[in-house]
Order: sequence, then structure tokens, then C-alpha cells
Amino acid sequence: MAKIINPFSIKLTKNNTLPAAQAMLYATGLTEDDFNKAQVGIVSNWYEGNPCNMHLNLISNKIKSSVKKYGMVGFKFNTIGISDGMSMGTSGMRYSLPSRELIADSIESVVKAQHYDGLIGIPGCDKNIPGIVMAMLRINRPSILVYGGSISSGYYNGKKLNIVSAFEALGEKNIGKISELEYKNIIKHACPGPGACGGMYTANTMASCIEAMGMTIPYSSSSLANSNFKKKECVNIGFYIKKILKKNIKPLDIITNTSIKNAITLAIALGGSTNLVIHILAIAKTANIDLKLDDIQNINNNVPIIANLKPSGDFLMEDIQSLGGIPIIIKYLLKEGYIEGDCMTVTGKTIKKNLENIPDISFNQKIIYPLLNPIKKNGHIRILYGNLAPEGAVAKITGKEGDLFSGFAQVFNSENSANEAIINNKIKKGDVIVIRYVGPKGGPGMPEMLKPTSYIMGANLGKKIALITDGRFSGGSHGFVVGHITPEAQNGGLIALIENGDIIIIDAINNTITLKITKKEIKIRKKKFIAPLLKVNSGYLYKYSNTVSSASNGCVTDKL
Repeated sequence: MAKIINPFSIKLTKNNTLPAAQAMLYATGLTEDDFNKAQVGIVSNWYEGNPCNMHLNLISNKIKSSVKKYGMVGFKFNTIGISDGMSMGTSGMRYSLPSRELIADSIESVVKAQHYDGLIGIPGCDKNIPGIVMAMLRINRPSILVYGGSISSGYYNGKKLNIVSAFEALGEKNIGKISELEYKNIIKHACPGPGACGGMYTANTMASCIEAMGMTIPYSSSSLANSNFKKKECVNIGFYIKKILKKNIKPLDIITNTSIKNAITLAIALGGSTNLVIHILAIAKTANIDLKLDDIQNINNNVPIIANLKPSGDFLMEDIQSLGGIPIIIKYLLKEGYIEGDCMTVTGKTIKKNLENIPDISFNQKIIYPLLNPIKKNGHIRILYGNLAPEGAVAKITGKEGDLFSGFAQVFNSENSANEAIINNKIKKGDVIVIRYVGPKGGPGMPEMLKPTSYIMGANLGKKIALITDGRFSGGSHGFVVGHITPEAQNGGLIALIENGDIIIIDAINNTITLKITKKEIKIRKKKFIAPLLKVNSGYLYKYSNTVSSASNGCVTDKL
């Protein structure tokens, strides 16, 4: 138990050699009594331009009131956010993954410079979550994450909608499946209010992971943005931050090799986003935990998919909330021996203790399946190796696409050129679309590509073609797709040497991805290869492209 709960802020409030700092604290409205209290930074990724983030300032206000109620001083501040959904398919998407590093850097800078004793982080969209957690690990002071929550489903013409409905509607319109009017109405009704995208896409995947890891209080990941559950969480959060300040429970006490494996296990059981891989690798690296691609694959091999959630399933996070929330699923996995219960959490209790009064799951529903009768007997995340990816690639294979694909390469050096080919019906059955020079360095920023996968699904090509890339996919992507191919094209990886008509074989049983050409031909092509100039030569993306590690190392910039 810590003797004092304000060991950092006291360096400003009680240091007689810092009168200017104290004068400025008085200017913020602090009283003499406040100088004896712990100071908690309350950071959100609030901004008005994105439904995932537009409500976070309201949450931040509620949390500040809770911090004050429990006898501490809360100081709100903001960090940035990038809307993945809005930037998807544009040059702006190159900033999405790099924003994770900016988020972590900015939070670390404020908390350490301002001497805050603890931190409460409030993320909304995808990169917000790992960015905040990475900052918490670097700072390593008592910290809690409060997820901004998921959006409620949209509704039109008797069907529930979500953000992916809008992307796939364009493919449906292009093949004449829906009218222009239906297309417009789907777009208008897909996002009814605040909250992150509703399926088991990247934001909800990472929020669920962080809850399983112990960095949120129970139910945070499955409480919708506009729900009473979320309001109650905010009202009570002051109690929990004070408790872990008193006990001096820090992120590095919570995020361990075991708790990270718990997080991966839950994400696989839920059928989560492949972006889990780069974010969990980055979190592990920040925590100095030795985690490799093969460790993720080993967990994947032994964890069934039990959640019938979008994008490949039928339900949304709002249905998980109605079922009883993520804790019910974690408890089920704990009881069946898939999750370790002795890990510490931000409640000051272990995972097992947190779940003692959580009800058992009922299988009289179609959202979560029993482990003995799963949707898929092992996980959907496949770490592939082969001559195309000697350092690894990541596939999301749910089983609906099949386990083996062999086809002829159609090569594109940008996402836009691939999108044009799909929309103009230039892709045919048996093709393997290759999108390259979109990796962490070559993109730069490893942009997500929900557009091409959505166009493919909307055009009913999901089981007929494959797509491979050194970029990555949105959590909303589905189909026979392989991303994160490493080494990337910009660094001279074999993906840079593929030519139209080459045979590519993707084997999700043996976890291999192979370019079917001879070693002699590879040598000939390598001699001719000249890496293109970087797409940028100034600004943040230029700095990022010169410092970022590979996808197989989490795309971090501070530990190369």
C-alpha cells in the first residue's frame, strides 16, 4: 500500500523552489486544500468530426466529476484522433496507424511533464486504444482505460445496418443489386449516433482485449456509447483510480505475458480483427514482453471461434451488451480453462475475483456458441510463411472462404488502381489481387483497405478471388484476404517482384503463402529491382517512414 497517493504532483505542489508552477496551479482554480490531493490526468481522443469520438468530452466531464467526488484533482486534456472510416480509401488513411505513435507520444509528454499521479484514458476509434495503452505502459503510473463505447446499429428497410453496410452498398449498387435510392438511404441510416463501429471490428476487438488484459473495469468494452452502463462506469471510475493509487497498482503490474495471452484468446474466440496482431505486438514490445507472431499462431490453433459477430457473422456489440456483456464471455472461457484468472486488474482484484458474481452464460441464443459446438474449431487468424512472406503475413480465415486458394496474380501498385479494376469488372474468378507498396514504409503508414474488400463482397466475388497486400485490412474486412506481408515491397520483399499471371497459392491449412516461380527466376527479377522513392519527403509521414519497424514487429517507432 502506497504511503501517499500523490508522489508526482507533490513535486510541484510542495516544492518551495517552484513558486511559478504553484501560481499557475492556483490560476486553474485549485485551492490550498487541493495542493494536498492526487492529480489525475484525464485524456480523451475527443473531436467533433467522427462519431467514434464526438461524445468523449461528455464522458471526460463525467469522469472529472467522479475524480473530484473521491477527493482528487482531475485535469482534462486531449490528444488526437483519426477517423478510419472517413479516411478509408483516401490518402488520409496513411495517417491512421502513425497516429497511434502520436497519441502515445503526446500522452507520455503531458503526464510526465505535468507530474500527474495517475491517468484515465478515454479512447474512441481504432488506434486510440493501443495508443493510450502504450502511453500508460511508458509512464507506468496507476492508470485506467474507459472505452468510449460502441455505436448502436442503424436501421433501414427492415434491416440492421453498420458502417460496413455503407461500404458494401457501393458494390451492390455497381452490380445492380440495389437502386441509387436504396444506396443513399443505407448511407444515411448506417450510423445513427455516437460510438465506435458496431461489429467485432478493430475498435471493439481492442477494447475487448484491454478488458481481458485487466486495464478496464468489467463491462467497459461492451457498454454502448449512449447506454446507462457507460454513464454508471464514468460515475464510479473515481473510486477505482483512487483504489489503485492507494495500492500503487501500475500498468506493468497488470499487463504481463499471461494477461496478453488472455487478451489474444478472447479476441480469437470473438473472431476479432487482424489489426489485433500489430497492436498487441506493439503493446507487448512497449511492456518489454517477448511476444512473437508464432505465439499468436499457437494460441490461435487452440482457441475455437464461438462468437457469431460481424463482419463474418450476424451480430453486433449491442447484442453482446444485451446478452450480459463481455464479462460473461470471459467467465465462460475462464471456467473452461482458456483464460488465466490470477492476473491483476484496475479494480485492485484479479480477473477471477472480478467475475465471481457474474452470471453464467446461457446458450439459449445464437450470438455465442458453446466451445463443444463452436463456429470454427480453431481460430481465424492465420500467420502465414513462405517465399512471399519469410517474416510472416496475417490472414483472416473464418472457414466460410475455404482453406486453400490458388490463382493468377493481378498486380496493382496502389489501392486506387485495384479499386478501379474491381469497380470496372476487370477482376475475374480465380484472380489473386496483389496490392503492394502500401506497407508501413511504402504506404507510408500501412493504410487499411476496407474499400477493395467491401467492393469484392458487394460484387459477390468473396469466394471466387483472393487479395494479398503488404498493407493491412480493416476489422470490417472479410473474404479470402492476406495482409501484413513482410518484408514489404518498399524494402524489396518478394511481393515487389510479382508479375501479372504469376501463380500464387494461399494454404490456410499449412499456413503458407507461395509465389510459384523458380529460384532462378526470383534471382533474375531481384537483379532488376530498384526500390521506388518514398512517396513523401517531408512532414510527419516522412519521419514515420524512416523510423517505423516492420508489421511483424508491431510497426513501432521507439524500439526498432
